[in-house]
Amino acid sequence: MKRGTFIRKLKNEGCVLVRHGGKHDVYRNPKSGKQATVPRHSEIADRLCRIITHQLGLPENILS
Repeated sequence: MKRGTFIRKLKNEGCVLVRHGGKHDVYRNPKSGKQATVPRHSEIADRLCRIITHQLGLPENILS
């Protein structure tokens, strides 16, 4: 999945950017209080997208 598409889906679910890192950005879900790192690659593997959504406490169906 393209990184921009994935970030847009996270933001639509209410996740916010906490900070920029060297190779990753950190996003937080204010509803659950959980946070996860998102790599700054142009393409993010679908499996990694599912792992990140799980870490943030989001439903997997947002990736469809």
